[in-house]
Amino acid sequence: MRKSLLVLLLWTPLTMALISPPGQRLEPATQQAIQYFLLHNRILDTAHDLDNAPYIVAADAGRVLGANGDRVYARGALDPTQPNYGIFRRAKAYTDPDTQELLGINADNIGTARFVMAGDLTTLAVQRVTQEVRPGDRLLRAEPPVEPAPVKRASFVKGHIIDIPKGVTQIGVLDAVTLNKGRRDGLVEGQLLTVIKAGETIRDTLTGAATQLPDERAGTLLVFRTYEKLSYGLVLSASRSLAVMDRFETAQQTQ
Repeated sequence: MRKSLLVLLLWTPLTMALISPPGQRLEPATQQAIQYFLLHNRILDTAHDLDNAPYIVAADAGRVLGANGDRVYARGALDPTQPNYGIFRRAKAYTDPDTQELLGINADNIGTARFVMAGDLTTLAVQRVTQEVRPGDRLLRAEPPVEPAPVKRASFVKGHIIDIPKGVTQIGVLDAVTLNKGRRDGLVEGQLLTVIKAGETIRDTLTGAATQLPDERAGTLLVFRTYEKLSYGLVLSASRSLAVMDRFETAQQTQ
């Protein structure tokens, strides 16, 4: 169950402390939330990047389900000097809400495997699974740990939150979100963004006219992983519940 708005309001002073002063490392809670998220989520710039990655052919004795310690067999260019691989499955494709341009492909992590032996088919040992391993699942190298350095000055960027990868509808503190802007737009890791909720449209009871209430600042995001056209951001503070399609823009602190 999602946190209530009251809980979010009570958490805001605490979570503001998660923003490290310039030149300092991220707070442990922030770093832990980022690393856990990156273990289970990945963005590929194009479907081609995922479709050409090495893939699972079969598991032990032809089984589909891979459990801890089971062997799986893969085809594709796997590097023997790279011991650990993530097992990923294609998920949703992201498009820009304004231009409908394809921005990237989300890949869901369903486990990890360790390189065992090369051959016509490469043998790997499953280390962790969250669901069954299927033929066609892709193998990707682990991404390097992230430690976004605080950014004092960066380009002005504005856009939208377009997804909550873990599938909930309301966004709270320490939730990760997908943004429809990336490196090409000037977003950099360590950048702070302000989340803005659009004002509701109401009807003036005296005139009958539709009236839009003012937009409100509703939270702060930390950009922790950038791709060419997309980025991941972590909610550091929220004065109210956030949602997909809320706007963001470069926070004043980064100017």
